[in-house]
Amino acid sequence: MSMQSAEKADFYKQLGRMYGTYTGAFIAFIILIAIIEKLGVPNRVLGYMFVGFTIAVYAIIGVMTRTAQVSEYYVAGRRVPAFYNGMATGADWMSAASFVGMAGSLFLLGYDGIAWVLGWTGGYVLVSILVGPYLRKFGAYTVPDFLAFRFGGNFARFLGVIVLVCCSFTYVTAQVFGTGIIASRFLGMPFEWAVFAGLAGILLCSMLGGMRAVTWTQIAQYIVLIIAYLTPIVILSTAKYGFPIPELTYGLAVQDITAREQQMIAQGLATTANLKPHVQPFLSYSPLNFFGIIFCMMVGTASLPHILMRYFTTPTVREARQSVAWSLFFIFLLYFSAPAYAAFSKLEVYTNIIGSNVSEIKPWLFTWGQLGLIQICGKAVANVADAVAACKAIAGHAGVIRLQDFVINTDVVVLSTPEIAGLPYVISGLVAAGGLAAALSTADGLLLAIANALSHDVYYKMLDPNAPTIRRLTVARVLLFVVAVCAAYLASTKPGDILAMVGWAFSLAMAGNFPALVMGIWWKRCTTTGAVAGIIAGFGLCLFYLVTTRYYPQAGVSYFGMSSLTNPQTGAALVDVAKLMADPKWVADVPASAANPMQSRVGWFGLNNINCGLLGMPLGFLVMYVVSLMTPEPSKEMQAFVDEIRKPRGKMILEEKT
Repeated sequence: MSMQSAEKADFYKQLGRMYGTYTGAFIAFIILIAIIEKLGVPNRVLGYMFVGFTIAVYAIIGVMTRTAQVSEYYVAGRRVPAFYNGMATGADWMSAASFVGMAGSLFLLGYDGIAWVLGWTGGYVLVSILVGPYLRKFGAYTVPDFLAFRFGGNFARFLGVIVLVCCSFTYVTAQVFGTGIIASRFLGMPFEWAVFAGLAGILLCSMLGGMRAVTWTQIAQYIVLIIAYLTPIVILSTAKYGFPIPELTYGLAVQDITAREQQMIAQGLATTANLKPHVQPFLSYSPLNFFGIIFCMMVGTASLPHILMRYFTTPTVREARQSVAWSLFFIFLLYFSAPAYAAFSKLEVYTNIIGSNVSEIKPWLFTWGQLGLIQICGKAVANVADAVAACKAIAGHAGVIRLQDFVINTDVVVLSTPEIAGLPYVISGLVAAGGLAAALSTADGLLLAIANALSHDVYYKMLDPNAPTIRRLTVARVLLFVVAVCAAYLASTKPGDILAMVGWAFSLAMAGNFPALVMGIWWKRCTTTGAVAGIIAGFGLCLFYLVTTRYYPQAGVSYFGMSSLTNPQTGAALVDVAKLMADPKWVADVPASAANPMQSRVGWFGLNNINCGLLGMPLGFLVMYVVSLMTPEPSKEMQAFVDEIRKPRGKMILEEKT
């Protein structure tokens, strides 16, 4: 065995011992909390212990891995083994949308929610085949680095930074929003302050050590989030069906849901109009939007800068490919369980809440009600008296909670399931810690992507190429802090539900990055002018469609020629043009469902604005192709570079600089 191989083996053993010990300590901590709960310690104290302990561990890792080396700060020294990089990528990927929002959307949408799972999982195939290994062979610190080299100059780099900041800032706002929900519920503080409490944890993890600190922290966060996600449904599966693998008992839960749905209709607890069968397709999304989400999430996965950055950290191109495979495995563990989580949660709601007396509502529900995330009889109630009064105000109401009386925000389905099922509070605290780990891990990666792009691509490459290392890293840390505070402020305004905001980020990345990356790697004839024109056209159209349909629906009537705005989940008209023009703000608050206020914006062809990438990406490819053919072909040296970047062996194109 060579000295290099021996050092690598020792490094693996060291990591294995460290994270094995960490996992054992975390399980022991859970058991300790369970014992303390039995002794009568208040739930609020348990919540503080869970959140405080996990954030403290992440902060310690972040401080211990601080660095003043450029390569360590930007790409973790390119020495993260494939297995651990796959785990870190899994945590980076399993955002609040995956942990908190996805099962909630499956709960609400049933079959149609599978679109998100299929799209996000399939995207890693595109990463492995089309983009990831080749960017690693190039040897960049950031995605705009590649665009600048391939397309010759800082203008392409600048466009890459714009795309990166737009999609990543949208994404990170969703993560900070998720931390705010968790902190406000389990720390008992106002949501507007809770987002800044979550921000403190994010900054402690990433500010001092950059990618190096974020990588080792994300591995720890993955361990927490996967234990937290699987534990409740393993318990429920065992309790209901005597088998501890919920992915295999999921079908039984769906059968029970279907039977309960028919029972609720027979008992007058639901009507066919307000009950969407869990397994029937295209009730929430039209076929166009269903398959559009799958496609946009797949392509967006292969375009997101913070995900692609993870493959810059592996020692070799081969390990970059292996890292993608490990990423898929670690992501699979959660995604394969999400439909089961949604089914068990829905079954608990149908069993324990629907049909119960309004005067017997459990206290936990009012905690979420105070945050406006659960409604009874159309009101976000804070106590039993409010709930009774709200239901009495409905003519003919019998005092029993019907399906139409109970509205739960998709972003709290996962967090509230242990309480709905009557599980010990230690499980609720565990799930909260997992959701926080998911949000923090992704927020770390996103903030780092933004700060690195601004400090490396804008400041160092475009403004001050002679800046010393200390100044470069100082600028990166200051920018990271500023961007984080801006994201927290925007999240505190509650701009939308988590899944919708994340969907926008994917479409923006898809329209702005994917054509340039794929054509830059796979078509030698693609020119600088063609790439620049394609990025501007594709990203510009996507952004225009998103902003117009979301914030200026009255303009959408004029621009898109719509006679009415329709709800993409039901196809029903939300408002006619006359009413819209008379009061434009009216439609701005009309939800596609009470739980998903952001998913009702449609325009051309009835296309949901989450799918705006379907408009931008094809235009980007078309413009790049046509303009490239109309302009002189790249130099022979650049074409040779494109050939070299596709070879799996050989040294990096860009030599490492410190």
